[in-house]
Amino acid sequence: MSLKNVQFAVATHIMVMLGSKRDEELSSRLLADSVNADPTFVRKSLSKLAKAGLVVTRRGQGGASSLARPANRITLLDIYRASGSPPAVATHSYPVEKDCVVSRNFKICMSGVISEVQYGFESCLSKITLANLTRRVRRHLPERNKPRASKISR
Repeated sequence: MSLKNVQFAVATHIMVMLGSKRDEELSSRLLADSVNADPTFVRKSLSKLAKAGLVVTRRGQGGASSLARPANRITLLDIYRASGSPPAVATHSYPVEKDCVVSRNFKICMSGVISEVQYGFESCLSKITLANLTRRVRRHLPERNKPRASKISR
């Protein structure tokens, strides 16, 4: 069973769009088209980002959004926290099997590992600014995705 939560990815996509068009206000329709997602989901993401002070939104007929502060003062951690995404890793919620030593002790032991992973994940996000990611997106060329010939081929 694979569950994916895309809240952080969608919120970051929205923020990169706003960061790349920093002198413009963008409509939720344009943002939804860029993400290729339901406009309602994008508006909910915008609402969370606005509540966190990362974007400014104007509602109504001519509604639009823009960054609330410069992109170099917004980190991916800010966006992650604003998006309401769940932790990067979690343990299962199955009941404990009292006759099994692993089952009895797994969650308590695993919680420390999960805390370390989450801390590392958030630490990494705190070092990447929206401006940095926006530059990466703008510089990215499709040719970089092409497989390179191996120097050791043949």
